[in-house]
Amino acid sequence: MIQTVLFDLDGTILDTNELIIQSFIHTFEGVTPEPVTREHIIPNMGRPLVEQMVYFSGRQQVDDLVQKYRKFNVDKHDELVREFPYVRETLAQLHAAGVKLGVVTSKIRMTTEMGLKLTGMYEFFGTIVTVEDVQHAKPAPEGIHKALRELGGSTESALMVGDSHYDIDAAKNAGIPSAAVAWSLKGVDYLKQYQPTHIITDIRELLPIIGV
Repeated sequence: MIQTVLFDLDGTILDTNELIIQSFIHTFEGVTPEPVTREHIIPNMGRPLVEQMVYFSGRQQVDDLVQKYRKFNVDKHDELVREFPYVRETLAQLHAAGVKLGVVTSKIRMTTEMGLKLTGMYEFFGTIVTVEDVQHAKPAPEGIHKALRELGGSTESALMVGDSHYDIDAAKNAGIPSAAVAWSLKGVDYLKQYQPTHIITDIRELLPIIGV
């Protein structure tokens, strides 16, 4: 039986897709020779922000771009962020059943906690591991291992849930199974390439997988 479940945040339990896309478009307006579009942004979602800023701008020094992104992102946060369907109810059910829950995200802590508190899901998680808490972000397994230590969980009874290959590969690198979510903006065909253990089309499909 699965006793510990770790979740990615953006695109997995929180629908931050529109916020992220608008934040990138705003940040790079007038900065890059060609506009940065949705088609550029979506395949890169899931990478740490600084990496994406370097990638899109072609610059090594991106502090100003990160600040511009984060200001817009925070200002528009509560207007644009929602949880995906049935996530809160499913987390409540898992929590009530005694399953240990954690978040492993490539976001910073401030906006991670903002989203979870806004949607009423913060209380369900026994640990939150952000990009600020690790030296190596996903797909490295460091965040998963840290979350398992903090929850008192083990790799033998854990599951990682996410929407990108960064989550699937991090789970493989940590030696645990993965569940990829079909509502990923990247699409099911993309997810299948990375061979997750499960692909779910509704968050409630986790319940029988976990044994609740």
